Amino acid sequence: MATIKPFQAIRTTRDKASLVSSRSYEAYSPAELGAILDFNPFSFLHIINPGYKYHQEITGQERFKLVHNRYDEFKENGIFIKDKKPAFYIYKKSTENTSYCGIIAAISTLDYKDNIIKKHEDTLHKREVLFKNYLKTTSFNAEPVLLTYPDNEKVQQVINKYLEKRSEYEFCTKNKKVHQIWLVNKAEDIYTITSEFNKINAIYIADGHHRCASSYLLSQDLKEQNPNHTGEEAYNFFMSFLLPESKLTISEFNRFVKDLNGLTKEQFLLQLDKVFKIENKGHQLYKPSKKHHFSMYLDGDFYALHLRETVFHYTDALSDLDAQILYQKVLQPLLGIHDLRTDNRIAYKHSNNDFVLKTNVDSGKFKVAFGMFPVTIDQLKKVADQGLKMPPKSTYIEPKLRSGLLMYEFND
Repeated sequence: MATIKPFQAIRTTRDKASLVSSRSYEAYSPAELGAILDFNPFSFLHIINPGYKYHQEITGQERFKLVHNRYDEFKENGIFIKDKKPAFYIYKKSTENTSYCGIIAAISTLDYKDNIIKKHEDTLHKREVLFKNYLKTTSFNAEPVLLTYPDNEKVQQVINKYLEKRSEYEFCTKNKKVHQIWLVNKAEDIYTITSEFNKINAIYIADGHHRCASSYLLSQDLKEQNPNHTGEEAYNFFMSFLLPESKLTISEFNRFVKDLNGLTKEQFLLQLDKVFKIENKGHQLYKPSKKHHFSMYLDGDFYALHLRETVFHYTDALSDLDAQILYQKVLQPLLGIHDLRTDNRIAYKHSNNDFVLKTNVDSGKFKVAFGMFPVTIDQLKKVADQGLKMPPKSTYIEPKLRSGLLMYEFND
């Protein structure tokens, strides 16, 4: 069963929510970062980039300590406050076309260890340790892990009840996205949510594998340092955003390769023909409409690639994934790309527009690009249930949450 609990969040005051919250640090251009840090003293980016006020780049453990100091300053200055009693937090993000609504809660690190929280990606131990050290030094987490669970009617009824009330936060960002948060602190509602999750046998990581792993490592470190460990300490849990499976959006990551591994265009197409039925679409945009169909852009033309089912045998959930098929039948044997994580000849880009393949190949940066059909939630779950791991960049999952609205402290 999944173990979640309410917690006393450290959060921004209502009047400053829109000023404090930010996208992930990497989502900003240098010019955007500079403008925000110069003209918005309340931005959470000041905490993440503590060296900015000193006009220098600070890295490693020294940066972690300064992040902690800047975080404490926000609390001392009344920008952040601590809730007086534990709560769950309903978070809703809305755009013109869709909305995401789920529950921010603390979830057990033991559920991660015991595979109640299921994984579909590999993690790098070096990154796990780095982020564990970051958490240990800063003592807080501002980025909930995105987890997904089977749709639950009783949990949804509680959520719907709060959606009818005024939210604690409501603001719109310049990209026309509306963010709202409600506090769930009534005992009966907390009981309903907690007991319903206790009936769930498995939930799935959608985004945040390294943060899950790092939180578990942190809990083990702090457990060893605490002779009075009970298992109920804050470090035994980590902040998560729990979203129903039906509300999750999974998009594709496309593959871009810098060269044809010594093959001519004609030789490459002949090799591909052994695996795919190929149709040259010319300048007509083509996007795959179902799994085992791929788009390709090469030398100014779009191609439709349809897998020849007779040449491929499915043995498990991983072998059914288009990313795995492309790797086994094209990227590795034809283009000589063996390590998808480290080979600098391949790059991955999310489809932020229909012509992302054409634009990047026509620029001269890449020779060929492959468009993918998105992984489904059922495929993701099957891979995780079988204890398998997807190739890197198999999924682009939304929503992406803003940082700085809610913080979870480990030394509570």
